[in-house]
Amino acid sequence: MTSSMYSIRKPLSLFKLLLLTLLLSLGTSAFGQGEKLLAFLEGHPEIEVKPCLLPDGYASAYTLFISQPLDHTAPEKGTFKQRVYLSHMHRDSAMVIVTEGYDRTNNRMYELSEMLGANQLDVEHRFYGESIPEDFDWQYLTIEQATADYHHINDIFNTFYSKSWVSTGISKGGQTSIFYRYFYPDDVKATVPYVAPINLSLEDKRIYSFLDNIGSKACRNELKRVQLELFENKEEALSYLRFYAKGAKLTFNTHENGLETAFEYAVLEYPFSFWQWGHKCEDIPKKGTSIEALVNYLLAVSGIDFFSDKDIAYYGSHYYQCGAQFGYYGYNPEGFEQYLTAIKWDENNHPSAIFMPENTTITFNPELVQKVYDWTQTSGNQMIYINGANDTWSATGVPASAKVDALWFVMKDQSHGTARIANMNEDEKRILLKALRYWMSH
Repeated sequence: MTSSMYSIRKPLSLFKLLLLTLLLSLGTSAFGQGEKLLAFLEGHPEIEVKPCLLPDGYASAYTLFISQPLDHTAPEKGTFKQRVYLSHMHRDSAMVIVTEGYDRTNNRMYELSEMLGANQLDVEHRFYGESIPEDFDWQYLTIEQATADYHHINDIFNTFYSKSWVSTGISKGGQTSIFYRYFYPDDVKATVPYVAPINLSLEDKRIYSFLDNIGSKACRNELKRVQLELFENKEEALSYLRFYAKGAKLTFNTHENGLETAFEYAVLEYPFSFWQWGHKCEDIPKKGTSIEALVNYLLAVSGIDFFSDKDIAYYGSHYYQCGAQFGYYGYNPEGFEQYLTAIKWDENNHPSAIFMPENTTITFNPELVQKVYDWTQTSGNQMIYINGANDTWSATGVPASAKVDALWFVMKDQSHGTARIANMNEDEKRILLKALRYWMSH
């Protein structure tokens, strides 16, 4: 060690001494809390604890596998492990519980948690990802059972995190947050669903009305022109798609007519995806564009992968839920009837966007979604609904009601992926946070 490292130092000022003392005390406090949290987790018989990537600004984080009953009304029927990510800020901070609609492969922080400086529990949905029971039985994939999972997690953690709880979710996760609040209104102080539809039928026709009116007539005409050009040049389009499918290792055996069926679905899906994901009218290929370029554009907007065996299997649980309780959407064949030769449909049964898993037989029951919809209009208080005005799913979003203490934000020019608090103007952010903090404190 060189002598230069032993140079004479000036004594610390009183301010620096106080700051150092404060930092040391905070560090000791955080360390002590971390020990208590880990002891709480490891001491709970229903929780398996694993390390997790630590988000910036958080004291600790864990991947948890929490034992859940397959059937909350009959726990003796068995259990499964549900994957949950816990990000710990401080025991005395609020808790945001994220009701995922699908799987969750990594720990990610939601903007609401960061804005509130809150702890976060990000919960993978039952029957997705690693939250799948060994003895898979579709009868236990219901809204009632899924929301009971979140309630059970709240029961476990509200003794450790006793401050205000808020629930949130995006898209299907947003739907789930609404259902969770409907069944367990006292678990949280407020709920913030993003881009969350409440579909009232298997083919919610509010979607068709939205697509017939969104944007300018000129833009809608251009969308239809692209669809017609693709349909009229189906064989050439399929030649490019076969090449693409081979390179992407995609198969289409789910469909009776294979890739041709998937192509027809992708073309019908195009306007829905165009508006859902915020594509621009000025980016629509001009008339005279080559079919190869049109196919590449179609792949970028609605894609063919979504209708492949791989994706249909991946979304199997989602399709089952839509076919059983959630409802969904279909495709209006008007103007394209002569081109739909691979898809099986008739006047009374439009092409559906639901692809039910094999060996499942269930009839859609609209009773619960209708009850929840009615509840949002008359009793669903302390809710903040965030939707994008251009998002197709806003067509079946929860409409505003003067009968409840809730807020609605329909964000101009925003889509399914951009309707977020971060993209609100300052007045909107102020109104939202003021209401949220008021509800959290009462």
